[in-house]
Amino acid sequence: MKSVQPIKSTAAPKTRDTGEADAPEKPSRTDAEKAVRVLLQWTGDDPDREGLRGTPDRVVRAFEEWFSGYSVDPEDLLKRTFEEIEGYDEMIVLRDVRFESHCEHHIAPIIGKAHVAYLPGRRVVGISKLARLVEVYAKRLQIQEKMTAQIANTLNDVLLPKGVAVVIEGTHSCMTIRGVNKPDSTFVTSAMRGVFKERLATRSEVMSLIFGSRG
Repeated sequence: MKSVQPIKSTAAPKTRDTGEADAPEKPSRTDAEKAVRVLLQWTGDDPDREGLRGTPDRVVRAFEEWFSGYSVDPEDLLKRTFEEIEGYDEMIVLRDVRFESHCEHHIAPIIGKAHVAYLPGRRVVGISKLARLVEVYAKRLQIQEKMTAQIANTLNDVLLPKGVAVVIEGTHSCMTIRGVNKPDSTFVTSAMRGVFKERLATRSEVMSLIFGSRG
């Protein structure tokens, strides 16, 4: 039977990983609904007509779902680990984790896939926690570069593995349905830590495991 070990993070304590030093006081739900109503008026429509009367409430509820990652501490997800791994010392790779996020510049959707890998030291974490880690950071206003680094850094700081590799492929609505309007473009970012950054052969192996089966 596997033993479960809670572990302490070596990272500096923080209350909420938003990327900002001091988050402003959160407005009320009523304030948020009023803001949506103002935007509806700004478009030139009538927020009091039948089809839009419930829109402020629906938009705020949607925001609560889309940005639920702010209420979760990502490090807490990784604190229950397993040490009885029978000497397993090879890569652990979770591919094709679908996510939906939103660009912090336009609040436009980012749809994509994350690939997360690490080379364990003495501990491993349940694979569902890797997917949850992606989800927590995706459910925030993001840029893809920052999200990639956040996932890699959290894994590295909490699990203390020999290496971490994170690759994200994203389609950004802010450039596929507006602006330059390039619907077939995919944005790829990667973050390597430990042996994946230091050793070319190890990095090549993990990239092969992630992408090698594609035609």
